[in-house]
Amino acid sequence: MLNRMGSIKRGLAAVLLVLVFARVAAAEEKRLPVPAVSIRAGELIRDDMITERAFASNVLGVAMFIEGRQVLVGRMARRALLPGQPIPTNSVEDPWTVARGAMVKVVVEDSGLSIVTYGAAMQSGAPGALIPIRNTDTGVIIRGIVQPDGTVKVVDGS
Repeated sequence: MLNRMGSIKRGLAAVLLVLVFARVAAAEEKRLPVPAVSIRAGELIRDDMITERAFASNVLGVAMFIEGRQVLVGRMARRALLPGQPIPTNSVEDPWTVARGAMVKVVVEDSGLSIVTYGAAMQSGAPGALIPIRNTDTGVIIRGIVQPDGTVKVVDGS
């Protein structure tokens, strides 16, 4: 009888140990947003394209992936994003306001004087990005900061 009680106690202890390890393993999981479908480079990310998946928090590099769905929605993929795979922080960016090769309005302001001309964007850019612009009249390359309305404001000294 004592031997049987010892077996029951060991069995209960084993079950308890399994439950504790299962709970610890569940606590160590990290839920990350992942694509539900393939997302091509240059494509805007919509909410319906994202789902969540659990990853072990001890997986090497888990900290280098985007942790929140709100960080992704409305941004643009810099490279192809595969379904079910975590999304690296450097694989999304703000959508471009100016596309490479597009004709853009270039504004130069100095001491109350404002000059407006047009140029060809030599690089794509989001608001706040410093991009090179080729003046279509002279061929001179100038640098400017992309504005939220799509114009480019010339930087002093360029």
